[in-house]
Amino acid sequence: MKLIYVILAGLAGAAAMSAVIYLLSLATNRVLRIPLVLGTMLLGRTHPDGSLSNGMAAKLVGGLAHYTVGVLYAIGYLALWESGVGTITASWGMLIGLGNGIFAMIIWYFFFMIHPRPPHIKLERYLIEIVFSHVFFGFVVTYVYYHLTHVEYPFWQ
Repeated sequence: MKLIYVILAGLAGAAAMSAVIYLLSLATNRVLRIPLVLGTMLLGRTHPDGSLSNGMAAKLVGGLAHYTVGVLYAIGYLALWESGVGTITASWGMLIGLGNGIFAMIIWYFFFMIHPRPPHIKLERYLIEIVFSHVFFGFVVTYVYYHLTHVEYPFWQ
């Protein structure tokens, strides 16, 4: 049952992270949408002017990849908790989120460096926002997992 709960928590974390990044993208008028950047790069559909693909395939592939990675990160959280590293608290969730955000930043950096036609975005800002959005992701994953495993409401009993 823990695996199902952590999968749900990973999906919730990825959704919350995507929502925050999307709102930040709208507020700042910058390209920040992780699934769209990811889908464009995975499919190699960067436009000749360096802009992102807005096609359905890029959105679908990017979204599926983003949510899959979110679930894998959440499974990693469970593995850490089960091995005695950290506890299921907000502070530990954000700390682990910071760690996996730094890891994600490194992966994204190298993805941009080796990609034959990466999109033209301000990479430094994008990478910083990746790190901080993972802190939020870590908080949401921990919050959702905690509430799924510590049911205190009579409705679920």
